[in-house]
Amino acid sequence: MRAWPVWSLRGPALAYVLIVQAVAVGLSIHVVLTTPKPDPVELLHFGLLALVAGVVIVATSVSISVRHEVRRNPWTIHIAYLAAGVLTLPVNLLVLLLLGPALHGILDGRPQLHRWMFTTSATALATFAARVTVGWDEPVWTPLSFVVGGTVLILVRASLVAVGIRLRRPSAGRHEVLGDPIDVLLAIVAATLGGLIAVALLAEPISALLAAPPLALLDLASQLPQWRRSAQRDAKTGLANVLHWERVASTELTRARIRGRPGAVLLVDLDHFKRVNDEHGHLAGDAVLSSVAIMLTSSVRREDVVGRFGGEEFVVLLPRTDPDEAYAVAQRVRWAISTLSVQAQDLSGTPRELNDLTASIGVAATAKHGYELPDLLGAADAALMSAKADGRNLVNLA
Repeated sequence: MRAWPVWSLRGPALAYVLIVQAVAVGLSIHVVLTTPKPDPVELLHFGLLALVAGVVIVATSVSISVRHEVRRNPWTIHIAYLAAGVLTLPVNLLVLLLLGPALHGILDGRPQLHRWMFTTSATALATFAARVTVGWDEPVWTPLSFVVGGTVLILVRASLVAVGIRLRRPSAGRHEVLGDPIDVLLAIVAATLGGLIAVALLAEPISALLAAPPLALLDLASQLPQWRRSAQRDAKTGLANVLHWERVASTELTRARIRGRPGAVLLVDLDHFKRVNDEHGHLAGDAVLSSVAIMLTSSVRREDVVGRFGGEEFVVLLPRTDPDEAYAVAQRVRWAISTLSVQAQDLSGTPRELNDLTASIGVAATAKHGYELPDLLGAADAALMSAKADGRNLVNLA
């Protein structure tokens, strides 16, 4: 048990995770023991909801596995059928309906059991909170109860998970904690679909089976943010890849030209990076690239666009930056790389501290080279080559 990953969590995060799980388990047991036995109609409603949810969960999980893809959080599916359950089922059957998230965890092979257990517990508490708002013993069917119930289900679960992420990693960014804006829209669509399923279930129970295709489509839509990020991001560093960076940079330069604002491009190349891979292995090289990427994003402004050009080369677009400012930024980046200390393992698995990194940087500004991206990149590359020829660990302004 001491080897379980959960024990590696920071103290506050560990306490929070255990408390959320304990409350969810305790409340679920209390509900099962104290709620009256469901009647046949309620069992029918539960059976149909569980059948629809189960078929969609299994089908989408198998489909993603066959395509060798990585599933994004399937929370949107769960919102839909749990929202329907909140409006139609007794609370003891709601507990059984919560086996859906558990089934997803098993089918998708969650790598860390404690995270899966925590998110499932958060989902359970959010479901119970939503049920309280619409009526614990008997749901109140009004348009307001539909809206409030779905809102509480979404917000409570999101808040519980966000707090857990923040406690586990205080440095986590807003995107990691809160997710994409499209997640909010998908959650609203899922809660609305759940309300429609509930109406269909009570009006004509068998018609609830028609919810399977919309649920599957909703799960497919929920994967779009991940697919979009995969198409835009470099896998090793999380930075914008070449194609995405060039699209964004071209748009920003066009905007700068129209508004008459300056801009600049930095081309950053790690010195003697091949030596890192040859002496310590590619995993150590990847650790260096990741550390440099983190350093770059923390050394520039929010509006600056950082990307990886491949190999050991990085690129930065600096909007609203004149040549002198760009040169100062490049010097700051060069110095920051020279002070990096990267923890890595060599080819034999021995821990190593890599702290002799340097970089050469070429700078090109729109004031001299115009607003066409190929011209700026060409000038920055020439300045970079000059810095390499002059001895490396230098910044040259084209």
